[in-house]
Amino acid sequence: MSRTQKQADPLSAEDAPSDAAPAELAPITAMMSSRLMVLANFLKRGAILRYKRLAGLSSVEFGLVASLGRRPPMSVVRLAEAVGQDKGQISRALAGLVSRKLVDRRVNPRDNREVLVSLTRPGLAAHDAIVTGAQERNRRLLEQLDDDEVTMLLAHIERLTHKAEKMLALEKELG
Repeated sequence: MSRTQKQADPLSAEDAPSDAAPAELAPITAMMSSRLMVLANFLKRGAILRYKRLAGLSSVEFGLVASLGRRPPMSVVRLAEAVGQDKGQISRALAGLVSRKLVDRRVNPRDNREVLVSLTRPGLAAHDAIVTGAQERNRRLLEQLDDDEVTMLLAHIERLTHKAEKMLALEKELG
């Protein structure tokens, strides 16, 4: 039976025979999604430590500074959507960034009900430190792979991401 056929009809824990071999019922930590989450968590934890050291930013703050980047001002609502976090959490983090003069907050001249945020000069310097740090971390992570392997890895990640988006949409429909 091919790998595709096995995946099409997975056994649930209740349906699995009691004498199933460990290879057939691998622990959840052996699954692709778990391995990718472990990798992502190591990368995130390293990034948090680096950006705290380089720019004095918390994980939420560095996400906001990175998302604001060198773009035109954006609304708090749009920023919250861009980073995938709650508007309240974003507002609290922005208040800290505003007080440290890394972010400027002003009323939208076209709609006085909306607040626009953008990076100040010190905020842009923090952003540039984040980008430089991210490029260095990315280079170090991938230095063990040749160009063809990097290309293949990125293509696989893109395919898996596309599939995961479809799976999420289905879960939302069923939810």
